[in-house]
Amino acid sequence: MQGLTSRQDQVLQYIRQSIHDRGYPPTLREIGAHMGIKSTNGVNDHLRALERKGYLTREDMKSRALRPKDLHLDTVTPANDDDLVEVAILGRVAAGMPLYAEEHLIDTVRIDQSLLRSGEIFGLKVSGDSMIEAGIHNGDYVFVRKQSTADRGDIVVALIGDEATVKRYFPEKDYIRFQPENSAMAPILVRASDFRPTMLLGIVVGLYRRL
Repeated sequence: MQGLTSRQDQVLQYIRQSIHDRGYPPTLREIGAHMGIKSTNGVNDHLRALERKGYLTREDMKSRALRPKDLHLDTVTPANDDDLVEVAILGRVAAGMPLYAEEHLIDTVRIDQSLLRSGEIFGLKVSGDSMIEAGIHNGDYVFVRKQSTADRGDIVVALIGDEATVKRYFPEKDYIRFQPENSAMAPILVRASDFRPTMLLGIVVGLYRRL
């Protein structure tokens, strides 16, 4: 294969790192922001060069279908069936209902268990745009490790009122702040006296997106 320029190598390494860390490649805009490239055409120039030189494959010009051809150098190799775990995906979680209530189960996915941290894991389909600045979009599946504690700044699934919500967790002196990752939205504040550990359903440890 032909050699790469330093900029092309930076783009390739960023794609590899995104797939390794998040399980999916970056968008053109994310690549542009990371590289300081203002135009998506400029990003496409680098991607076309990587394709031409044999370092990258892309399906129908979709950025989410970017795949470095030598992923085995940097990421987990494909799992055998014995290494896969089945994760139940919930469409919603409601107060007063069992977590795995049958009417809330909408899907299951099988994923390499090495990509998820240990513990009891469930999936939740995201509804809304409150976490888009964290890369979590409407319709995504988030993987959640079930637990009733969290560290400051963790992305959690919390049961507030009658429904579960995905937010960042910030305990303050007099209240718990559940902060969206959307600059157009206000946080949800729960008085410390009203907060119960059972309101925390778990910590988000992964994300799954259907292309």
